[in-house]
Amino acid sequence: MSSCLVYGNFTSTLREGNTLSAEAAAFYAALNIFLSITAFLGNALILIALRKVSSVHPPTKLLFRCLAVTDLCVGLIAQPIYATLMMNAVTTIKLNIFCNILLVNFALTFILCGLSIFTSTAISVDRLLALLLGLRYRQVVTIRRVRAVTLCFWLTVTSLTGFMHFLGGPRFSYTAGIVFTMVCLFISVLSYTKIFLALRKQQVYAQDQIYQGQPNDEGIPLIIARYKKTVFSIAWVQLALVACYSPYIISAITIRMNANKDGWGGMGARIIWEASLTLVFLNSTLNPILYCWKITEVRRAVKDTLRQFCCSR
Repeated sequence: MSSCLVYGNFTSTLREGNTLSAEAAAFYAALNIFLSITAFLGNALILIALRKVSSVHPPTKLLFRCLAVTDLCVGLIAQPIYATLMMNAVTTIKLNIFCNILLVNFALTFILCGLSIFTSTAISVDRLLALLLGLRYRQVVTIRRVRAVTLCFWLTVTSLTGFMHFLGGPRFSYTAGIVFTMVCLFISVLSYTKIFLALRKQQVYAQDQIYQGQPNDEGIPLIIARYKKTVFSIAWVQLALVACYSPYIISAITIRMNANKDGWGGMGARIIWEASLTLVFLNSTLNPILYCWKITEVRRAVKDTLRQFCCSR
């Protein structure tokens, strides 16, 4: 019970103090239920469509599938539980039941969103390795190694969630989550910065060769063009990740720094906090939309899947 109270004081989730109004709570609950449905259906469709995509390197496709699975679980499990917590302001829930739901919500959100961030970061690192390793990429980055790394991280995040809660306390868990998110975002931004600088350097080198009239391998520009198209497509997923998680980081740091100040917060701080969490969940809905929008073969596979489903009906 005490840990539940600490969670409540830190995130302003308990009934006491700056609770949401019934209208605001109902709005967040309805919005997250809608987003949970879109996240589940969108990512389920992506998982089916990825089976028909052959142009993506198998280890990279495995990372796409892992991201879709975690986003699907966010929509199927984490968001409905979060919506149940929001409904506490509308329909009273017994305190012991509320505390149990709150703890389960924290654990699942930490695990699933942590896995989603890690997978997005792994995709950015994968694209950087594809550029740096060149022809050695397919020998170094194999599906067996990617599967092993992903499995190890899933087990690590799951075990660390319980370890941090029972030994470090919820405040430490939130701090660790903030640090983990910032590190992953930094790695993603750094990876894409290196990619764009390397592509820019290679483009300048190719233009110099053409200007000097030196012979140039015609296959290289084609490979680089395909790589650039893939990178820019995945970069949109990374931008969505940064846009959705940055408000959460800022809100969490602000709440953590001002948690012990009298008179700080109020309903405005609570509304901002819940909005930042909803943005985090929104990322699970945006990812399949970005896949269909920016990756041509995925979009084609999704259309074929929908067409087959409609015909079978």
